[in-house]
Amino acid sequence: MKSLLFQLILASFVLSNFDNNVNAGHTSVFVRKEWPSEDIPLDHEVFAVPTGHNAPQQVHITQGDYDGKAVIISWVTPDEPGSSKVQYGTLKGKYEFTAEGKMTNYTFYKYNSGYIHHVLVDGLEYDTKFYYKIGTGDSAREFWFQTPPKIGPDVPYKFGIIGDLGQTYNSLSTLEHYMQSGAQTVLFVGDLSYADRYQYNDVGIRWDSWGRFVEKSTAYHPWIWSAGNHEIEYMPYMDEVVPFKSYLQRYPTPHLSCKSSNPMWYAIRRASAHIIVLSSYSPFVKYTPQYEWLSEELKKVDREKTPWLIVLMHMPIYNSNEAHFMEGESMRAVFEEWFVHHKVDVIFAGHVHAYERSYRISNIRYNVSSGERYPVPDKSAPVYITVGDGGNQEGLAGRFLDPQPEYSAFREASYGHSTLEIQNRTHAFYHWNRNDDGKRVATDSFVLHNQYWSSNLRRRKLKKHHLSSVLKRIASY
Repeated sequence: MKSLLFQLILASFVLSNFDNNVNAGHTSVFVRKEWPSEDIPLDHEVFAVPTGHNAPQQVHITQGDYDGKAVIISWVTPDEPGSSKVQYGTLKGKYEFTAEGKMTNYTFYKYNSGYIHHVLVDGLEYDTKFYYKIGTGDSAREFWFQTPPKIGPDVPYKFGIIGDLGQTYNSLSTLEHYMQSGAQTVLFVGDLSYADRYQYNDVGIRWDSWGRFVEKSTAYHPWIWSAGNHEIEYMPYMDEVVPFKSYLQRYPTPHLSCKSSNPMWYAIRRASAHIIVLSSYSPFVKYTPQYEWLSEELKKVDREKTPWLIVLMHMPIYNSNEAHFMEGESMRAVFEEWFVHHKVDVIFAGHVHAYERSYRISNIRYNVSSGERYPVPDKSAPVYITVGDGGNQEGLAGRFLDPQPEYSAFREASYGHSTLEIQNRTHAFYHWNRNDDGKRVATDSFVLHNQYWSSNLRRRKLKKHHLSSVLKRIASY
């Protein structure tokens, strides 16, 4: 009874408040005693190669279709091609079904990759735990994954958000803290391995070590990938001039299911969220494929079915750190008006090795000849959150602009990760968790109100329906 009364009070509170009030922002003065920003040595146990001849390694999964009824399972066999089959089923050790995919490999300078396997497992039931097996004989390995609930407006779901991870001890702290969070899927905002910090054959070796490093999460939880600048790997001194070569060979995306012409930008629907992944380092101005695709994808968003509209990109549009300041201005000029018009709820980015959250603001009233020159409060605008603080070897970006701009709500130069816990169509709980000397510390949190369902007319209708249903439940006791 008390629980239902609390729900009634909470519903009333949530539906009568907005998260777009602009107040003075806060710059945290916390200074962490960080571990050195150095990559973990290759002989460390976190990079251990699985036992057995040609055993599958670097296992990772991602969503394999538009609506969450498929996964792409990927892995590497180091010595010989082996099998590209996945056995799977709903009972551990009993695999009723088989899916077969394709194998590829590539060279980078004089490095020869292992044999990279990608298998699409589709036609899955929603909200079901599946066990899967890859490899053969004594070298076979077994894992599991959970499909998302059926798409619906009030489906709760918890996402983790990680960016700029790398493979340092700080990275390990971030990864372990995420795994303790109870989140079900990672939204990754670019800069994976930082292998481009190395040269020659060590580039490929550090891609392999990173794949083994994150496997304890990526083999079980889908990671929704986006690419950052450290995936470009344009290295003409090694005769390597094809951008994103290693990334595209290793980390597939379901771009064809949303009619994208390129795996660098795509969209998925998962639970109650419509998630759009953009590429900061691919052409995006008018008439380009990414521009034309995004224009059509935004029209397909159905807020009655997936009320939460989330955008991922690597380069932040709003950033008050001296590091990479205004690098996202060109994408802002092209897409910000669309984000406001379509009432995007939140945009996650990385790139800057610090944490920052904005108020709901926009700068769409300005052009080269007239209009407001500075960002202003805008109830229709997204919240912009930078989470480029995963832990990579380049270290933290500790120099923020002073004074703090009015659009900046909270900022801190620390490592960490975020979670977004969707409750229903009206609100979600957001947390940023600092890695405080190896401990996870919740540092920034707020209730995120849905842009579509927070409009007055829809809110009154929903409030009337929701409160009446709660009262009926109370009366039934």
